[in-house]
Amino acid sequence: MKMNFTRRTLMALSVAALASPAFAQDTVTLRMSTPASETDQRSVALAEVFAPAVAGFATYQPHYNGSLIAQNSELEAIASGDLEMSIASAQELAQFFPEFSIFATGYVHQDAEHQVAVFNDALMDPFKKTVEDELGVKLLAVMYLGRRHVNLRQTKDDLTVMTPDDLAGVNLRMPGTDAWQFLGKALGANPTPMAFTEIYTALQTGSVDGQDNPLPTVVDAKFYEVTNQIVLTSHLVDLNYVAFSKSVWDELSEEQQATVQKAAEDAAASGRAQQLAKEEELVSFLQDQGMAVYEPDMAAFRNHVQEQYVGSEFAASWPEGVLEQINALGN
Repeated sequence: MKMNFTRRTLMALSVAALASPAFAQDTVTLRMSTPASETDQRSVALAEVFAPAVAGFATYQPHYNGSLIAQNSELEAIASGDLEMSIASAQELAQFFPEFSIFATGYVHQDAEHQVAVFNDALMDPFKKTVEDELGVKLLAVMYLGRRHVNLRQTKDDLTVMTPDDLAGVNLRMPGTDAWQFLGKALGANPTPMAFTEIYTALQTGSVDGQDNPLPTVVDAKFYEVTNQIVLTSHLVDLNYVAFSKSVWDELSEEQQATVQKAAEDAAASGRAQQLAKEEELVSFLQDQGMAVYEPDMAAFRNHVQEQYVGSEFAASWPEGVLEQINALGN
């Protein structure tokens, strides 16, 4: 059962964790728990780049498919001293610190490069400090997961989507939570909640007009067999953070800390490059399948979606002026 941790409890756990560092003599054991598979690009990047870089003083022990710590419980495990590393989403962090919801919002991040610029900017310092002080977790780097796009049954001749107005009346399958449904409406569509396993048949029968997912999902789930176009809306540029135990970090020498920091950044950069290359390859693949793949008026979508969020319940926890600072770092 997932426990509900208050900030005070988390602070107590992070202090208690100082008494049980993951050291065996001079070697640090770094257990990484992730719900991702061994072949996931994030897992590969950490295993191939991070692990060798820290091998002089640390043993990297990855645990995949949630086999060590249940999904969405990793941050609590780090706070209690039962785990050293994880890859955490903004959505997970927002469960503890609602202000992190801004980084899981439509059109806040513009692309992979913008993600890095935001993460490295001073505007992130208060966010990082809160996580360190109250959860005992250091956020070392940002990992790029991919961009979600709109995928439709209609041909481009029947419906060309350039602005949110063009999605009026389009039944777009979106995940069922309130936040996802809000994003679907903000895009201009009629969002339809539906289990992922039902999407293919719903597209095939016309129960929905489209769905939104990253290109790898479109290909893996063979949605291209029952749709005709991909509108490269990039409405959510998804991410993970490399999360590291603050208590373990504090036991490292300055040189070791620098090595861990660089190793995390290098792993994130490697994974980012691989994921971007994969997305580019999939555009060609989908076009070869006869699909139209094109970019709409991105400024029109970004402005419309952000206008819907401002003043909504989803933006109530955002620090004043941060959205403007994030936008200023973009193109």
